Amino acid sequence: MINSQRISLIDAIRGFSLLGILLANLLIFQYGIYGKDEITFFHLTPFDMFGYHIIHILIEGSFMPIFAFIFGYSLVLMVNKLEDRGLPIKRYLFRRFIMLMVFGILHSYFLWEGDILLAYGLIGILLLFFVKRKVKTIFIWFIIFFGLLFLGSFAGSSEDGFELYSESTINSYLNETLPIYQSGTYHEITQHRNNKDPLDLGDTEALFFLLITPVVLLPIFLFGIYAGKKEWLQHFEINKERYKQAFLYLIPIGLLLKITPYFSEMIAFSEVGGIVLAVGYIFLFAYLYVVYQKNVIVYAFEQVGKLSLTNYILQTVICTFIFYGYGIGLFARLGVWFAIFLGIAIFILQVFFSIWYMARFKQGPLERLLKIVVYLSFKSKPKMKTKDVAV
Repeated sequence: MINSQRISLIDAIRGFSLLGILLANLLIFQYGIYGKDEITFFHLTPFDMFGYHIIHILIEGSFMPIFAFIFGYSLVLMVNKLEDRGLPIKRYLFRRFIMLMVFGILHSYFLWEGDILLAYGLIGILLLFFVKRKVKTIFIWFIIFFGLLFLGSFAGSSEDGFELYSESTINSYLNETLPIYQSGTYHEITQHRNNKDPLDLGDTEALFFLLITPVVLLPIFLFGIYAGKKEWLQHFEINKERYKQAFLYLIPIGLLLKITPYFSEMIAFSEVGGIVLAVGYIFLFAYLYVVYQKNVIVYAFEQVGKLSLTNYILQTVICTFIFYGYGIGLFARLGVWFAIFLGIAIFILQVFFSIWYMARFKQGPLERLLKIVVYLSFKSKPKMKTKDVAV
């Protein structure tokens, strides 16, 4: 069984993933949830288009899976911690995932359309059916869902597949969105975000997409549970060479799969490539962590990772103020490269904030609120028998 001591490598990987998530999300903050996939509408310069493709290949679709992997891995640690304390596992975890869904609903309604917390909460509830299964069973389910994702990606990318919206519909939506996001009030932007949708889905279709999203994302969460049960991120000094061998294979394969759609019609390879590249990044970071454990950059990632929920929401607050009309109003005005440098600057500020905060408090404000709800105690946890773990 995994010991219940906090694993700093997991915090560091979580912090690393937040940097990539921020850089990828800046495309949404600056161009919108639909605009980022219709980037030609914004007439970017060749230099910015180059930056867009760099983000698309190296970052987008490959850092969210890292966060999902760590979510699954940490779930194993939480289960072991609850077992050590003799607490009811499913009851505590169910409250945790419901609270994540509440955070997600509030986040998406009041702040931003790119929320992941609602989906993570839904997936967490699904994972309750898997977390106590045997390692072999988890791996079989991972293969099944990964295969379904692969086949589903092929079906969705076929030439006979249906279009979600017409070119005229999306152009009309973006033409309406642009002035509202650039100069609209908070109320105008919120109303537009929550009521206007080029997909024009009915309640039934919207519910279907809400329910199918967790199934699409489930494989990488299951893979994280599998890795947690196998203790891949423990004993990292011993596993150093395994990490090296893994990332040397996985990163080139992932990159090859992600660039395949640029040269062929095999769009489905990009989805799979994103996951493969994500796992490669995890092993690369784990290897570098072993080599540079005492490095200040590693320490910075650890501190940000300890406040992952707070920092994730904080990224939204900062970026919506920068890009939306009720703040500075730079929506679609900054350019991709400037946004990349802005994202790095924001993350550096989060590093300093996290170091300052963790020197004074044991957990972030949202992390504390989450634990208060989970344990139904203002102490944010019941009486402990062992040291805390990374949750």
